[in-house]
Amino acid sequence: VQLQASGGGLVQAGDSLRLSCAASGRTFSTYNMGWYRQAPGKEREFVAHISRSGGSTYYSSTYYSDSVKGRFTISRDNVKNTVYLQMNSLKPEDTAVYYCAAGKSLMSVATHVDYWGQGTLVTVSS
Repeated sequence: VQLQASGGGLVQAGDSLRLSCAASGRTFSTYNMGWYRQAPGKEREFVAHISRSGGSTYYSSTYYSDSVKGRFTISRDNVKNTVYLQMNSLKPEDTAVYYCAAGKSLMSVATHVDYWGQGTLVTVSS
């Protein structure tokens, strides 16, 4: 699986931004997907997880870090092989390089990530 993230940019505090991550291959729907971020001088941290689709309802469960819960929304489109991160009410502390990730287990554990995308920079000015 190859992952290509896009959508980063420079925004002001309070603005919104949507990141996209396009995946190659026909097995996208079988992978859990996630987003991580890495701020300057800090370690990479988990942001959001969405499970692979399953069952007749095609329901995908989501999970967020406390720092973004209620502001960020992760979603996926298995037809377009794309995962999104809608970021609302952005804060300067959200400034980071954002990475998409794919794996077969819970994406909140970095060692569960099988594939990483390249990063996309989000800068939030105050």
